[in-house]
Amino acid sequence: MMRHTRLPGESADYLAAREELRLAEIDLMRQREKVAARRRALPPGPPVDDYVFVEGPADLDAGDTPVRETTLSELFTAPGRPLIVYHFMYGKLQTDPCPMCTLWTDGYNGVAHHIARNADFVIAAAADLPALRQHARNRGWSRLRLLSCGDSSFKYDLGSEDKDGEQDSTVSVFTRDDDGTVRHFYSAHPRMAGDIKERGIDLLSPVWQLLDLTPGGRDDWYPRLDY
Repeated sequence: MMRHTRLPGESADYLAAREELRLAEIDLMRQREKVAARRRALPPGPPVDDYVFVEGPADLDAGDTPVRETTLSELFTAPGRPLIVYHFMYGKLQTDPCPMCTLWTDGYNGVAHHIARNADFVIAAAADLPALRQHARNRGWSRLRLLSCGDSSFKYDLGSEDKDGEQDSTVSVFTRDDDGTVRHFYSAHPRMAGDIKERGIDLLSPVWQLLDLTPGGRDDWYPRLDY
């Protein structure tokens, strides 16, 4: 038995149950590592269009102009680096920013400089650029590269938007070949099955994982924009 605490009041029943839980957590960790290894071993994905996005100044406080176009291939800053795109639910039928996407992106803003050591990372939304940037200013997202998808089919093609403009959150990873071809490597969606509608990417935020450590768990907790 491995104990992580030295509290004198821990009963034999508690210690036994805690040991069973520790072993189950080890099994879960090893299964996650097996899944991650299978993800890394995926064969080359399909080539994708060089989608066009629009963005404003890197400094949010500099206003929303000038606006410039940038392509998917131009989002790669160096050879051999993957590109991670978070599809933010805002725009078209999603007339207000998604609270859950906002929670995730609050966290990404805090760790973006760490992600940048290994990968390029951007936030893409269907919303018009000024609306997206104003929401970013309200949240203090000073470390993130924000893109509007404009008229492109990027979100539809990657499954984060349906034909009517209904939005969904998604995380997509792309690679770029030596000849400049951009390929889709992997996408994670919250909807994994008929009975799994919001759990597919919850590992990408620590909030639910921390709540899962408490006696009440996550229950039906949902983020709000006023926090």
